Amino acid sequence: MQISDVLSEDMVLADYEADNKRQLLEGISSFIAEKNGFDKSFIFEAVLERENLGSTGYGNGVAFPHARIQGLDKIVTAFVRLRKPMEYGSLDSKPVDLLAFMISPENSGDDYLQTLSAFSQALRNENICKLIRRAKSAHEIYVALQG
Repeated sequence: MQISDVLSEDMVLADYEADNKRQLLEGISSFIAEKNGFDKSFIFEAVLERENLGSTGYGNGVAFPHARIQGLDKIVTAFVRLRKPMEYGSLDSKPVDLLAFMISPENSGDDYLQTLSAFSQALRNENICKLIRRAKSAHEIYVALQG
């Protein structure tokens, strides 16, 4: 699976700003809801509940907020680069500035794992992360994510 299979360019946000993690997750939930005709609070509550089980901040400035949502019929992703890194409760205690945000149907086992894997592989690549952090636009971020 390629990132382009699950992420469209209009779902990439460059230089997003939020004051804290909760505001960040709520803002991205609103963005996804508006683009896809979903209920914002339903997305936000599911992602927040998942985050409360353990931080999705995996290290090196990267986080993968995600949730499985009953009634959803497809995987929806967004990619966000923050204007400035923020405290996220990451495993390495470093602030986060890159987020691959994903919601998926409750029973999306293999597709769910393949999507997480595609983003994880890209964001473990230091060169890709450098390109994303230096990108001047959402378009450049999207191109960098394609590897």
